[in-house]
Amino acid sequence: MKKFWSILLTGILLLSLFTGCSKTQELADSNDEGKLSVYTSFYPMYDFASKIGGDKINAVNMVPDGTEPHHWEPTAADIAGLEKASVFIYNGAGMEHWVEDVLESIQNDNLIAVEASEGLTLLEGHSHDEHSENEDENHEDEEHEHEESEHEEHEHGEFDPHVWLDPMNAKAEMEKIKDALVMADPDNSDYYEANYTKYAAEIEELDKEFRDTLSPLPNKDIIVTHQAFGYLCHAYGLNQVPVEGLTPDSEPDPARVAEIIEFAKEHKVNVIFFEELVSPKVAEVIADAIGAGTDVLSPVEALSDEQKEAKDDYFAVMRQNLASLKAALK
Repeated sequence: MKKFWSILLTGILLLSLFTGCSKTQELADSNDEGKLSVYTSFYPMYDFASKIGGDKINAVNMVPDGTEPHHWEPTAADIAGLEKASVFIYNGAGMEHWVEDVLESIQNDNLIAVEASEGLTLLEGHSHDEHSENEDENHEDEEHEHEESEHEEHEHGEFDPHVWLDPMNAKAEMEKIKDALVMADPDNSDYYEANYTKYAAEIEELDKEFRDTLSPLPNKDIIVTHQAFGYLCHAYGLNQVPVEGLTPDSEPDPARVAEIIEFAKEHKVNVIFFEELVSPKVAEVIADAIGAGTDVLSPVEALSDEQKEAKDDYFAVMRQNLASLKAALK
């Protein structure tokens, strides 16, 4: 992997000479305007940074719109941009498998790199086999399920990285981002502090909405095709039963599908959730087998074209999730 990044970096100089309209050029333009140059690894980090940084920063999201980030790799243009950036914000907890190699490879000694999930309590997981054996005995712990990727270079490790799906974790990530912007641009510290205060209050309101809405609902089990909702379920007393692990486009084996169908029938689950950027095929197969419906539950990893057109953000997508959960669990 390190050899790969070394080879990639040899092309950056040529890229910077011959590419006139890349992200690197956008960054240069932003520097002329006196804005802080901020690179983010994928959508939630971009949204949080944009909210806190406002018009004082030029935020560049590395993962393109509509792209599922789990298997994404940075391009030479992305790395060239990081060489000139002031701040780089990434989630961590194993989400961005490429970060360590990239940070070791670049020569930008002034770059402030922020692992937004640092310090949060991470959820560990269990394999599907262990889950099946203990499903009835330890029902309340199912949201902690975790399956490591079969491909070593894309492994998330032993923890679920989707921390931002618990709004209070998102608030903590916003605070770390705010602290990094203040460090990089102390002259505008009051501005960043005021934006953080505003959005922290909105996060607390969102958390209250989730608690007030989900607490009285009689059903607590959700079947999801992508094992991304452990933090959300842990925060609000729900039980996540994933068809597959943390890689959303992997294919489940027939035995696992049969287990899920049996669980759905036993617990009277009437909605199978899938995510907007991945095929609903698996969810539809299970739903057809039990006479259930399907719906979208977003891990807020990226915006779809429709969400971008509607100018949705973290708060909008999370409220869409809440409406879907309310309809499914009533």
